[in-house]
Amino acid sequence: MSHPDPRLPAAYLRPGSASFSDFVAEQAPELMPLRRELPATGGGAGHGDIAPHGTTIVAATFPGGVVLAGDRRATMGNVIAQRDIQKVFPADEYSAVGIAGTAGLAIEMVRLFQVELEHYEKIEGSTLSMDGKANRLSTLIRGNLGMAMQGLAVVPLFAGYDLRADQGRIFSYDVTGGRYEETAFHTVGSGSVFARGALKKLYRDDLDEAGCTEVVIQALYDAADDDSATGGPDLMRRIFPVVHVITPEGGRRLADDEVAAIADRVIGARMVRPDGPAAELTRDAGVEQGGAHR
Repeated sequence: MSHPDPRLPAAYLRPGSASFSDFVAEQAPELMPLRRELPATGGGAGHGDIAPHGTTIVAATFPGGVVLAGDRRATMGNVIAQRDIQKVFPADEYSAVGIAGTAGLAIEMVRLFQVELEHYEKIEGSTLSMDGKANRLSTLIRGNLGMAMQGLAVVPLFAGYDLRADQGRIFSYDVTGGRYEETAFHTVGSGSVFARGALKKLYRDDLDEAGCTEVVIQALYDAADDDSATGGPDLMRRIFPVVHVITPEGGRRLADDEVAAIADRVIGARMVRPDGPAAELTRDAGVEQGGAHR
């Protein structure tokens, strides 16, 4: 009776790229989640009716870190497919990814990205730089271009703390893998335009961690208020946004109780002022508090 050779194949011992996805694509391309055959049916918006989509993701920096948060709703056409989906995931100790777009493909991409970063660290003995991580994610998104052209797009938001630059950083992407670094804050997803409007009103560059977290949740609340695909805090089911805070000490997901306390405070204030807090006005020379020039 013959026994299989217990030794690893030569490909596993050959020096080469530290990229796990490149190795798998070369040795077993059929295992790559982004190499599947395209659907036989026509593409376009119709796929939104058969594949759950994640919606709004928000990120904002503060001195000493960055906050990344997402609502919990996934939609399938005009139906709420899931009320408590997780759209924000740790990528490694100092970074996280928020997903918008086709949920199944996006979650697969995030898992591959997590393995990619861990594999690089084991092979090279050091972590990738923030720019290196952002570039690796860009490559994975580019590999999904065929699916994106069929209407199954994945558009993540990547954020983390750059130990070399000593600051939080945010990167956005388009469906072709184009990578863009954002300043201060950014949003993606169907409710992004409303969330961005809220951040323009409330964001300040001197916010602390608690203040930045509350501003991000305010932005998600405003997105849910105007976008039917974005889920707001669900008080009956106690479902609240997923919030990750990343600092020089590493990243952590805020406990549900912490997020609930902030959301309850936000909702309580909205009962008095439904449109939310107003931006603070500054008093400059020749400009009164009301903003009128004398």
